[in-house]
Order: sequence, then structure tokens, then C-alpha cells
Amino acid sequence: MSDLKDNKLFKAIKEKGSNLEAEMSFFDHLDVLRKHLIRSAIAIVIFTSLAFYYFDFFYNTVIMGPSKTSFWTYRMLCELGAYLHRPGFCIDKINIHLINTEMAGQFTLQINSSFMIGLALGFPYLLYEVWLFIKPALHDKERKAASGFVFYASMLFLLGILFGYFVITAMSLSFLAGYNVSDSIQNLFSIDSYISSVATLTLATGAVFELPILIYILANLGILTAKFMRETRRYAIIIILIIAAVVTPTPDMLTMTVVSIPLFLLYEASIFVASAVDKRRKAKHDELMSS
Repeated sequence: MSDLKDNKLFKAIKEKGSNLEAEMSFFDHLDVLRKHLIRSAIAIVIFTSLAFYYFDFFYNTVIMGPSKTSFWTYRMLCELGAYLHRPGFCIDKINIHLINTEMAGQFTLQINSSFMIGLALGFPYLLYEVWLFIKPALHDKERKAASGFVFYASMLFLLGILFGYFVITAMSLSFLAGYNVSDSIQNLFSIDSYISSVATLTLATGAVFELPILIYILANLGILTAKFMRETRRYAIIIILIIAAVVTPTPDMLTMTVVSIPLFLLYEASIFVASAVDKRRKAKHDELMSS
């Protein structure tokens, strides 16, 4: 009877020790994650401070760029129109008149805009900190397979930002600024509305361009396969066309096609990524079965 009690006591102590060890491990992981998040936040604060200090450049050149007829996209459209003998391509006037309706509006505008710029500039470093956090939990093969995570994710985000800024934002602003229901209605846009439109279209496109990275993660988890993506390609095409129609409110097919083509390419690239993951998983399974 005494031995039985001793065994129960020993098991209880052992289970308590295991639970305590697991809890300590969990809190240790939280502490490590906290350090990575703090470093990421510091980096974003630094970039935000730089954007705030050089705000004149960012505002006049970057933020207000699509509101000027000298913008790169409009100049390229004019050259394309001249080459195709389509003068309608040339945008020689953009009716954007901005107003501020709040006392502290311009100050909060500078703060919010600087933060968004700092977030965009600090995004690669944020990805780097995420990689440092998940890297110790990966096996050697998984580590090698995901070694380019930060580079590819950053490049895709940059491409998305550039495409969203120079194509989607420029075309959307030129169309919306000149759209009139009636001549009796004058378009006066608040500065908040303008910057919100530029930031949303640009950053959202950067996020959409991360699709291959998302597919890579889902394929590794076994949630998504290349076969499924090929079988549902027709539905994906419809969804992409709907997204292109929503993102670009211009009614012409040319603009919709220009926006949808990169999305089609992203989907095909995602199929290629999922196929590579499937092949690697199959090879790993065959190696395990043969051993």
C-alpha cells in the first residue's frame, strides 16, 4: 500500500514537473517572440522618423506624384498613344483639388503618412525577424528549402508596391478625379480621402503579390495542392477578373487587362510553387517508405 502511494506521488511529481517544463518552454518562446517584435517595432519607428523628417520629399514627389500629369505612368501612356495613333491614351489633365477640413488635419496627416511609409520600408526587416523566430523550429532540409523566404517575400512585396503605385493607383486616380455625374457638382477631395486611396491601393497590391508565399505555406501544410489549383483555374480566372474590375474602377477593357495579367501570372507562379512542394513531399515519402 505504501509502495502504491509512493508510485502515485512520484507520477504526480513527474507530471507536475513536465507541465512546469512545458509552461516554462511556452513562456520562453513568448519572451523570444517579444524580443523580435520589439526589434521590428524599433526598425519601423526609425523608418517612420526618417519619413517624418523628409516628409516634404515623400509628400511632393511620392504621395502627390499620381496627381500630376508629369507622372511617369501618364508620360508612358502618352508615348504609347502616339505610337499606336491613339491620342485618347494621353492624360493631359487631372482634376484633383485637395482640402483640409480639420484643425489638426495636416499634422495627423503627416504622422499617419509617415507611419505608412515607415511600415512599407520596414516590411523586409519585419520578415527577417519573423524568419529568425521560426528558423530554430525547422529541420535542416526545411531550413534550406525556406532559406530564401525573406528575399522572395520582400521582392514580391516590392513588385506589388511598384505595380500598385505606378499602374493601379495612377489609373484609378485619373479616372475618379475626372468622373462627373453632373456639371453642377464640383469635385473637392479631402486630403485624408486622397492619401487613404493611394495607401490602400498601393499597400493592398503589395499584399496581393505575396500570394506565392502564402501558397508555399499552405502547400507545405498539406492544405493546398497544385492539382487542386489546376482544376479550379477557371474559377480563379473569374475571381481575378472580378478583383481587377473592383480595384480599377475605369470602365475600359485595356485597364482591366493590364491589372489582371500580373494576377494571372501570380496564380500560375503559385501553381509552380505548389507543384515543387508536392514533388518534394512525394520524394520524401518515397525515401521514407524505401528505408
